[in-house]
Amino acid sequence: MTVTITESAQEHLQKLLEKHESDGGVSVRIFVNSPGTPQAETCLAYCLPGENLKDDQELAGLLIPVWLDKSSLPYLEEAKIDFKVDDLGGGQLTIVAPKARLSRMDADSPISERINYVLQNEINPSLAAHGGFVRLVEYLDKDATAVLQFGGGCQGCGQVDFTLKSGVETTLKGRIPELAAVADVTDHSDTTQAYYK
Repeated sequence: MTVTITESAQEHLQKLLEKHESDGGVSVRIFVNSPGTPQAETCLAYCLPGENLKDDQELAGLLIPVWLDKSSLPYLEEAKIDFKVDDLGGGQLTIVAPKARLSRMDADSPISERINYVLQNEINPSLAAHGGFVRLVEYLDKDATAVLQFGGGCQGCGQVDFTLKSGVETTLKGRIPELAAVADVTDHSDTTQAYYK
């Protein structure tokens, strides 16, 4: 089993789900946000009937219905969810997912995932020093172009062209040889947060 949910955690979650019985069979869905990056966060959320994705994997043999996000499965290996009762009669639900932050990127990974990985792990930490960030809007297969959008201190910044060409594009092309071009769709007329005016 990819994820271990202790009996105490199952019982705790069962009590929580019972409070939502009127919603018609609420389950739990487990997924990882920003997997394979230092910002990875393992999440557990209520899932109404029909909200789980068609390729989600159901964990069988539990007291409660649990769905695992298919794309998160490699990052959920060896994950454990536990519930410990404290001295005051309360308790804490803990999620430990040791592989959530490990990179799974290789030459066979989809280009959009590889672009996101480089942005999150190499480019955004540098931009954060100026209060900025960049995100992938879309990857255009047809012309091998990454369409990016800047935010924070990078939006409207007087140095954004230099940052895009000399920093972001050079780094991305160096890490992802298939990438031919980088395009910026940011509205740089808004300079309210710009690091350099």
